Amino acid sequence: MLAFIGGIVLFALCIGLSVALHEAGHMFTAKAFGMRVRRYFIGFGPKLWSFRRGETEYGLKAIPAGGFCDIAGMTALDEVTEEEKPRAMWRFAVWKRVVVMIAGVVTQFVLGFLVVYLMAVTTGVPNVLDKPYIGKVADCAQTAKFAGHKDGKQQWKYLPCAPGAPAPAKQAGLREGDRIVSVAGKPTKTWSQAVLTIQAQRGSTPIVVDRDGRTLTLRMDVAEVTGVKQSANPKQAPSIGEIGAIGAGAESTFTYNPVTAFAGAGEFTGVMFANVWEGIKRLPEKVPALISAIGGGDRGADTPISVVGASIIGGDAVEQGSWVLFLYLLAALNFFMGAMNLLPLLPLDGGHVAIAVYERIRNWLRKLRGLAPGGPVDYTKLSGVTMVVVLIGGAFMLLTITADIVNPIRF
Repeated sequence: MLAFIGGIVLFALCIGLSVALHEAGHMFTAKAFGMRVRRYFIGFGPKLWSFRRGETEYGLKAIPAGGFCDIAGMTALDEVTEEEKPRAMWRFAVWKRVVVMIAGVVTQFVLGFLVVYLMAVTTGVPNVLDKPYIGKVADCAQTAKFAGHKDGKQQWKYLPCAPGAPAPAKQAGLREGDRIVSVAGKPTKTWSQAVLTIQAQRGSTPIVVDRDGRTLTLRMDVAEVTGVKQSANPKQAPSIGEIGAIGAGAESTFTYNPVTAFAGAGEFTGVMFANVWEGIKRLPEKVPALISAIGGGDRGADTPISVVGASIIGGDAVEQGSWVLFLYLLAALNFFMGAMNLLPLLPLDGGHVAIAVYERIRNWLRKLRGLAPGGPVDYTKLSGVTMVVVLIGGAFMLLTITADIVNPIRF
């Protein structure tokens, strides 16, 4: 229990640090350009503590649910003093305003990459691309036994190797780290393809592998066993049946040295970005599942979570020693928060960027027509849209937090 609570606290502190650095990205770039930064606070609500250094007040507030960087004149409608007017943000060049607004997002993306890099050199990054690398060579082609049903799905357990049981992979000299290139002449770009092809084979079968850059052809006597039969249809659950097997398992994680970790972390970051964008697009369709979970229904592992839910899973990960999950969640949340802030909607950073870019394009078109630059965008005309975005965002946050409290996802 102590480890679980410690994990929750640690994860929450990591997210707090992430938010602090996001706002620091805005602050440092604004100061570098000469803009007036009034306040830099972590949290919302009543002020707990603060101090002033120069023209900026720094501090903490009671509700640890975010933070803010108060830059004078973020819009032309913001009230500024006579002293602040020359350094109001809206007076600066568009490109400088855009840099300031995306600095927080860039900071979170960099943080996410650094966490993935840390994974790559310590715990390893998960094999999410299903690469056909060998992670284990077993002592035999194990037999599986039906073990009942759970949640409507078949369960099974693998039986120990019997004396004299066939061990095709071990006998053919297959090694950990080998990458399967083809089975029986069929290219295998993923582990799933390799498994499906092997399960259809019987007897002597050529399996081509890549070993440290060398291509080797290993001939294996594929054994027929009662095992977990995979389907080419990803929506069809595995079942128990007669299959061809060689006695080898996939590599689940890849660990790199400090140099090669840059490429490994970059590849994995690209996969995470794709998953984050896909998750953002699917958020609306997940709302019914969240409501059902609050009412006592099953909480699917693919339902959205809040920082509260992520911290709970982080606590579970620490308690069970799964630091790879802890770091994965931390990186994913940084990418998610950064991507959400890029959406071109006020009051998100992307909304401010969109308006600045709009002003630049509008003024360019006016210049082509011989007209003077137009004035700053009237934010009052966007107040209705902004309010809708705030209400929807707030309602979704409340929904996820409630679900994470009454029916959390547990690892």
